Amino acid sequence: MLKVYNSLGRELQQFNPLREGSVRIYVCGPTVYGHSHIGHAKSYVSFDVVVRYLRYLGYNVRYVQNITDVGHLTDDADQGEDKVGQKAREMGLEPMEVAEKFTRSYFEDMDALNVQRADICPRASGHIPEQIELVQTLLDRGHAYEVDGNVYYDVSTFEEYGKLSGRDLDEMMGGSRVEVRGDKRNPADFALWKRAEGGHIMRWNSPWGEGFPGWHAECSVMANTYLGDTIDIHGGGIENIFPHHENEVAQTEAATGQQFVRYWMHNNMVTVEGQKMGKSLGNFITLKEAFAGKPPLDTPIRPMVLRYFILTSHYRKPLDFSTEALEAARKGFERIEKAVGRVRRAIEGAPEGETGETIRNMLEENKEEFLEAMNNDFNTAGAVGVINELTREVLGIMDSGEQLSQEALSSIYDHYQELAGDVLGIVTPETGAETEKGLEKELIQAMIDLRSRLREEGNYEMADSVRDRLAELGVELKDTPGGTAWELK
Repeated sequence: MLKVYNSLGRELQQFNPLREGSVRIYVCGPTVYGHSHIGHAKSYVSFDVVVRYLRYLGYNVRYVQNITDVGHLTDDADQGEDKVGQKAREMGLEPMEVAEKFTRSYFEDMDALNVQRADICPRASGHIPEQIELVQTLLDRGHAYEVDGNVYYDVSTFEEYGKLSGRDLDEMMGGSRVEVRGDKRNPADFALWKRAEGGHIMRWNSPWGEGFPGWHAECSVMANTYLGDTIDIHGGGIENIFPHHENEVAQTEAATGQQFVRYWMHNNMVTVEGQKMGKSLGNFITLKEAFAGKPPLDTPIRPMVLRYFILTSHYRKPLDFSTEALEAARKGFERIEKAVGRVRRAIEGAPEGETGETIRNMLEENKEEFLEAMNNDFNTAGAVGVINELTREVLGIMDSGEQLSQEALSSIYDHYQELAGDVLGIVTPETGAETEKGLEKELIQAMIDLRSRLREEGNYEMADSVRDRLAELGVELKDTPGGTAWELK
């Protein structure tokens, strides 16, 4: 049985969706005013595996991930300039040009990381009428008030405010060190709609004058529009629990009268060499910089190595981005890559026959351990460890020269594709083939056959020369009792 850590209640709970066999999940997407960074990678790779595993278990999943292109202000609350608008001013572009540029960039990076696209990726700017409707509903029900074109949510009208973050409303209102705006009744109230000041570029007509929606309103509207009043899972970064997600709960439940989210899942942050990532610290790394190996990195990071690295940590734990950890991830991923490549190459010339009890038991036990890890709150670190143990066993069998049947090798290959591929996304149908670096496997095999004949004829010097030349090309030979195997360094 799948168990999920629910931030609402802060405990591990058995997962039971609202509708049997169906899961509705919403994850806060990026604010598109810059290129995605490694923190984005951790979040969206983690939730990608959540969705993949739910589908693997047989659930019909509808996955919605928004694009924030309006309303997210520079102080992450009710003050400052719109982040997309600010970038547009700096770049001399229209705001929607900025949004398009960085939305495309985001999807490019996610595609490289083998993150599957959400079923629906709505944009905040495309749902302004629905956000206006939400604000009007809250005004009509006495949960909001309007002052000179600004509309604020009155948190004192929602008795359960603070239930997600665990914060006490009285303490927030009485002990707040935040200066109260002249038009706010208390410091904890938050903006549902903001009046557009003179230089504000992004503005829409509303019953309260020209303005723009608050950051929190967009997610409530888009989640309800595509998933219904009550959704099964809402995901996002741990930094969004308060105020963003707390405010989503308050405004949505006040408007619908229904529970908004059954399970809240929050992904932890990324640090770099033990420090919080930030531009001011000089350790801010975009994904494009990581893939290209630009400073502060010395060498490029393969996207699938980064994905593997992310999954070696549980989504609820911080992930420290360091040279040593990345090198360990590279070695771990490449061992899987080599194992899959050797298995797929061996299938073609293997004899027919059944899988055999030993291999069958190995795969069954491995799958059982994998599912046990994933059912424990999507423990990808444990699941990756299970795949690594399988890889150790497979390479041991291949190195021993034991002759496996086509069926046995195919079972191993399919096992990798099912668990490491369909669920974890670190193996694809091209894994193993793509590591051949443009060398034709038939040519490599021909060189191996030539070396074997030379050895049979006693011409060891020439045979060693063939082996050494292949090594220079990155092809490592391994002589086993069952013949010569090869893999790329």
